Amino acid sequence: MTNRRQPPRWWAELLLLGLVYAAYSGGRLLVRGDLRLAVDHGLAILRLEELLRIDFERPLNRLFTDQGLLGIPADFVYASLHYLVTPAVLIWLYHRRPVQYRFARTWLMFSTLLGLIGFALVPTCPPRLLDASYGFVDTMARYSGYGWWGGEASAPRGLGSFTNQFAAMPSLHVGWALWCGISLWRHGRRPVVRALGAAYPAVTALVVMGTANHYFLDAVAGAAVMGVGWLAARAVVPAVNGRSAASAAPASPTAFASPASPTAPGASGPDTARAAGFHGKSTIVSGGWDTSAGELLPVQRSAAAEPAAPGSGFAAPAAPDPAAPGPAAEGPPAGGTAAAAR
Repeated sequence: MTNRRQPPRWWAELLLLGLVYAAYSGGRLLVRGDLRLAVDHGLAILRLEELLRIDFERPLNRLFTDQGLLGIPADFVYASLHYLVTPAVLIWLYHRRPVQYRFARTWLMFSTLLGLIGFALVPTCPPRLLDASYGFVDTMARYSGYGWWGGEASAPRGLGSFTNQFAAMPSLHVGWALWCGISLWRHGRRPVVRALGAAYPAVTALVVMGTANHYFLDAVAGAAVMGVGWLAARAVVPAVNGRSAASAAPASPTAFASPASPTAPGASGPDTARAAGFHGKSTIVSGGWDTSAGELLPVQRSAAAEPAAPGSGFAAPAAPDPAAPGPAAEGPPAGGTAAAAR
C-alpha cells in the first residue's frame, strides 16, 4: 500500500520561502563589497581561466554581441526565467510530488544560503563590468531597447541600485537552473518534461556566459554549491521524516499480528486469519481447499466440522475412540449368506 504523504500547509511554505527569498535579496544588497576588491577577484578568475584555457565566455560573448538573433533572446532568458521557472517547479512539486517536495525545497534553501556566503566572501566583478580592453560587451545594455532592463544587470530601468552587480561568484542562475533540471528529470514522467529538465541548465549556462554576466568558473561554482546543498539536505530531511514517522506510528503493535498466532488463547485458525487479513479478507491462499494423503483432488472442508490441530490453522479428522460404544456394523444378518445360498 502506497504511503502518500500530504503536502505541508501552503501558507507555511509560502511564508518560509518568502523569508528565504527576502534574505537572499537583502543579503545581496548588504554584501556588495568594495569595487576594487570585486574587480581584483574578477581578473583573478579570468587569468586562471586563460591559464587553463577554459575562458569559454569570451567567444560566446562575441557571438551573442554580433548576432542579435542570439543576444536578444538570451537577454530575455537571463532577465526572466530565473524568477519564473524556479517558483513554477516548486509549485509543481508541491502539488504533484508532495513527498519529494520537502527534500527539494530544503535543498534549494541550503544552496541559496551557501550562495549568499559566497557573495559575502568573494565579491566578484562580472565580465561585462571589466574595462573594455578585456574584450567583453554588456549585451543587455546593448539590446536594452528591446526589453524592460537597463544597463545595470537584469534589473528594470531605474532599479539598478536595488541589485548587487558584484554577486557573480557563485552563479545562482546556473545553480537554480540545475536544481530545476534535476527535479524535472527525476520526477517528471513525460519525455518532454525530462528533456526540458536536461536542456534548461545547459541553456542557462550558455546564456550567463554569452551575456557576459558570469565567468565559466562562476557556473562551476554554482553547480558545486548545489552539490553541497544537496548533501546538507540529505543529512537533515531523513532525520526530520524519521521523527515524523515515529510520532505518527500506530499505538498498538498487534494490528499486524500473525493470522494464526498459537499464543492467542481461544482463537481459531481460520477466524484469526480472516480478522488479520487486509480489509477483512482471508489471508489463506487456498481458500479452505486442502489435499490429504491418498487424495488426488483437493476437497473443501468445513472448519466447524473438523477441529483444529494445536498450533495449526488446518482442521484434521477426529480419530475414532475404541472405548466408546458405536453403532453395529452394517451388513447382512448372521446366517444371511447360507439363507441366500438356499
